[in-house]
Amino acid sequence: MTRTHDLLIAGGGPAGLATALYAVRAGFDVVLAEPRPMPVDKACGEGLMPGAVRELRALGLDVPGRPIVGIRYRQGPHQAQAEFRHGPGLGVRRTALHAVLHTAVLAAGVPVLPVRVQEVHQGARSVSDRATGVRARWLVAADGLHSPVRRSLGLGMRDAGAPRYGLRRHYAVAPPSPYVEVHWGPQGEAYVTPLGPRLLGVALLTSRRASFDEQLTGFPELAAALPRDAAVGGVRGAGPLRQKVRSRVHGRVMLVGDAAGYIDALTGEGVSLALAGARVLIDQLRRGSPRGYEAAWRRATFRHRLLTDCLVRARQHPWLADKIVPAASRLPPVFSLAVNALA
Repeated sequence: MTRTHDLLIAGGGPAGLATALYAVRAGFDVVLAEPRPMPVDKACGEGLMPGAVRELRALGLDVPGRPIVGIRYRQGPHQAQAEFRHGPGLGVRRTALHAVLHTAVLAAGVPVLPVRVQEVHQGARSVSDRATGVRARWLVAADGLHSPVRRSLGLGMRDAGAPRYGLRRHYAVAPPSPYVEVHWGPQGEAYVTPLGPRLLGVALLTSRRASFDEQLTGFPELAAALPRDAAVGGVRGAGPLRQKVRSRVHGRVMLVGDAAGYIDALTGEGVSLALAGARVLIDQLRRGSPRGYEAAWRRATFRHRLLTDCLVRARQHPWLADKIVPAASRLPPVFSLAVNALA
């Protein structure tokens, strides 16, 4: 007779790995499916907000990185900055973060199968997948922004807004400050994250379809500080970023991380939300109330979703977008309040 596990987790990114760690510590029997070789890299701003740093520490994880003291917005002569009030954030390579999480999952005894969950079959008491041959009481879909599991269940929704995309490249350049610096351009934003003594992560967010170098010309001051021969590695991209989801619970399938829905990378909260979502998902299963995960997820992400959506909508109106950074520079307490509400 086929063994029935408590959880089958589809996807071995931060959301799936964190879910596995929370699940094991709650006493659940877990199997994780991830076909990609570890560690996995992706287009990511690589700046962890203080909330994510706290979540990782609560899991007992020590992630190497460079402390981030706050956020600084820049647009021409205007500048606004705010310090984190409750501890620093962390600039950390995505591969380093992934390696720490993956090592912890293996140390916890979780089997990691090098396969992709493809065909989900739900029954009254369990869910199974043909590719993995695993049967479990619950399937957690943590398979990313364009989740195949979410798509197969018809849980995605069309978005009528202009799609936004993210591009990321590294530069062997000393960080200009201990802040994540956000350069506000006419068609997008450039995020500069300190990752090491001589390493910067530069992430561009825009609705314009063009190469990284073409996009960078929209930020002349930043482009002048990034010699082309200082570029390290290639460019990674992701998008469209906004992903609307009907529900995060469908029978015995639960969505977490980017698979659970995504607004935009503008506020840099992707990893924080993935970790928080993993924690509340396992908490609801531990309580014996899996249907309560939807409401718990909405509560845990409400502030982020509200602030991010408002900022993205403002960004889509040129006459309003040009006023955001000047307004923040004139109202430092308001900018600090918004930054720390997200942090």
